[in-house]
Amino acid sequence: MNFVITQAKSEETYLVSELLLEAISWLDTQGMSLWRRDEVMPEKIQPDVDSGMFYLAWDREQAVGTLKYQLEDELFWSDVPKGESAFIHKLAVRRSYSGGIVSYRLLQWAVEKSKSQGLKYLRLDCDASRPKLCTIYEKFGFHKHSTKQVGAFYVARFEYYLNKKL
Repeated sequence: MNFVITQAKSEETYLVSELLLEAISWLDTQGMSLWRRDEVMPEKIQPDVDSGMFYLAWDREQAVGTLKYQLEDELFWSDVPKGESAFIHKLAVRRSYSGGIVSYRLLQWAVEKSKSQGLKYLRLDCDASRPKLCTIYEKFGFHKHSTKQVGAFYVARFEYYLNKKL
């Protein structure tokens, strides 16, 4: 499949929210709750969409995945030098497209975007109690940086060194 990834437009905020809400519903049924519904409602994510942080993966006319791509992350990565990294959050894939292809393509896109910006690392975090998810990131090429307690969240932090090839 050939996916196109575009920056989400303001009028596509509902699509970003829909993808995130679908992921929340599925994760909740699996006993792996992650985000709260109120965190991903259109009115809540609109400012981040408007500022260009959300991207959508498309299969023809259908939005099939999303992620938030940002150049600062004071909450989870305040201890790393500024200006050397990009950060991924809220990666979600439509259930009918699950299986790794869309998420792999979104990660690959984020690596290429980070390289084009001259950055040294692409970083992300995930729930440290989800070893399958951690393994997915490691298989892609991320290396575990550390674990960190951030409020109620205990996260595993991963980084991808951008001078290596995919």
